[in-house]
Amino acid sequence: MGRVENKACIVTGAGSGIGRATALRLADEGGKVIVSDINFESAEKVSADIKKFGGIAIAHKTDVSDYVQCEDLINTCVSEFGTVHVVINSAGVNIPGVFHEFKNEVIDKTLNVNLKGSMYTCRAAIPHMLKHKNGSIVNISSVNGIVSEPFLTVYSASKGGVVMLTKGIALDYAKQGIRCNAICPGWVDTPINYAHAEMMGGLEKIYKEIGNFQPIGRPGEPVEIAHLALFLASDEASFMTGSIVSADGGMTAQ
Repeated sequence: MGRVENKACIVTGAGSGIGRATALRLADEGGKVIVSDINFESAEKVSADIKKFGGIAIAHKTDVSDYVQCEDLINTCVSEFGTVHVVINSAGVNIPGVFHEFKNEVIDKTLNVNLKGSMYTCRAAIPHMLKHKNGSIVNISSVNGIVSEPFLTVYSASKGGVVMLTKGIALDYAKQGIRCNAICPGWVDTPINYAHAEMMGGLEKIYKEIGNFQPIGRPGEPVEIAHLALFLASDEASFMTGSIVSADGGMTAQ
C-alpha cells in the first residue's frame, strides 16, 4: 500500500471504464485524485466512492478537447493539492465506421478528444512537474495504436498519435525527472467498444469468438489496466520512460 502516497493525481475519463478503475486504484494507494470526466455526475459518483473508503478525491467536469478546460483542470489540481505529480490520460472516444464515409465532425471529435486532449493536459501539467523535477504521465493509447482492425481507421490514427506523443514527451523531458509512458489495452470490457462490436456482428459473437484474435480467450477487465497504470505512475517504474506497454491478452504476439 501507499505506492503513490500523497501524490497529486489527475485521471481524465475517470467517470467510467479504465479511467474509473485507475482513479480508484490510485486512491487505494494513497493518491489524492482529481476525478475528471465530461460527465460531471459520473465524476462525482467516482469521487464519492473514493471518499467513502477514506480516500481523497475531487470531481471535475472536463471536456479534454477544449484546451481551456484542460488548463483549468491542471490549475484546479495545483490549487487543491499544491502541484501535479501524476497525469493519467484516459479520456477517449471510439466511433467506428467505413473510412470514406466518415464525416468531418467525427474525424475532428476523434482527434480532438483522443490525441489533442492528451496533448493539452500534458502541456498544461509539465510546467508544474518541472518545478519539482518529478512527474509521471501515463497515456492510455490502444492496441489499435500499434495494429488496426476493420472500421477503426480514424480511431487507430488517433491512438497511433498518442504512441508518438508519448515517445516525444519522454525524450524531451528525460533529463528533467518527468517520465511518460503509454498503455495499449486490447479488447477490454467497457462501453467504448460496444459500437465497434455491433459492426462486427454483436457483442455476444465477439466474446464467443474472442480467442480467435485475443489468445487469452477473454476480454480484459478495467482493473487489470488500472493495475498497470498504477505501476507506471509509481516510483517502482522509475527506469521506464517512452515505453509503449501492450496489455492485450496476447493480441500483438501473433
